[in-house]
Amino acid sequence: MTFERRIAELFNLTDENWMKHSNPISVWSRYSVLPLIVIAFWSRLWLDWWCLIPIVVSLAWLVFNPVLFKKPKSTKNWASKAVLGERVYLNRDRIKIPEHHNVPLLGILNVLSFIGLVLTIWSIIYYSILGAVIGIALAYLGKSWFLDRMVWLYEDMKEENETYKSWEY
Repeated sequence: MTFERRIAELFNLTDENWMKHSNPISVWSRYSVLPLIVIAFWSRLWLDWWCLIPIVVSLAWLVFNPVLFKKPKSTKNWASKAVLGERVYLNRDRIKIPEHHNVPLLGILNVLSFIGLVLTIWSIIYYSILGAVIGIALAYLGKSWFLDRMVWLYEDMKEENETYKSWEY
């Protein structure tokens, strides 16, 4: 089982929920998660224990965002194809992906995102605005570039696999 499949299971991404998550509103609104979490945790400075309310709300947004929206009217857009490509990628242990997609760049982009996440966590602890901006930018740069590669992967794979082709409408 791939690491990505385990994460998908953690977020309860069933077939139906994957399609909900492929809604462009879900994809684009997910970019709000990290800044909201940073602000929620920073609110401990001025809200004291009441900061738990924005912290819980922002973490709930993280967990429920992928399943909150309806199935999109169409998956013929970049955001939907990025999610569908992630779904293809997490199945790479079951359905082989083309060699030109099996490159170290994908791992490097995930490491870049992880470094951004670690810097963001550090900035939450030490109230560093610059650290938060750089951390979020690194995390989103890595993730966005990764998602762009997932669009390419999905486009290549949908022609070879009837299941993947059926996801596009």
